Amino acid sequence: MSKKDHKVAALMEGIEVGEHDPHLVGYLRCFNIQQFYEAHDVLEALWLKDRSGPDGDFFKGMIQFAGAFVHLQKNRYRPAKVLFLRCTTYLSKYPGQFYALDVSGVIELAKRYASILENSESEGSYLLNKIPQLKFNEKYLSVE
Repeated sequence: MSKKDHKVAALMEGIEVGEHDPHLVGYLRCFNIQQFYEAHDVLEALWLKDRSGPDGDFFKGMIQFAGAFVHLQKNRYRPAKVLFLRCTTYLSKYPGQFYALDVSGVIELAKRYASILENSESEGSYLLNKIPQLKFNEKYLSVE
């Protein structure tokens, strides 16, 4: 077990096996408390097992979505914009609702954030005040 495996296991502590894959639940948990790098790590553990499988691009797109926010937090707006756009390429291969998430909403949000950064990189700090909450089984994606 690598050092990263231990870190991921610690991040996933307390997540029970249920309706959704524990890695996806861990991703959402980390994402929603703005631990974007950690969200990336948790989902990457699942993606590494299925990167060539039918869901590999979905996981990759969600990892890149979190990665874009990592760059926003570090005031690296150009790489954030690139990852927002790149994630839409991977996620657009999936139906609007996938793994009980509103993929269409994630794509729409990523495109909107990329457009804002394209028009004015100074808006990057504004976007950090508009971080979405990703949720299962309701409206799926809400921006609070």
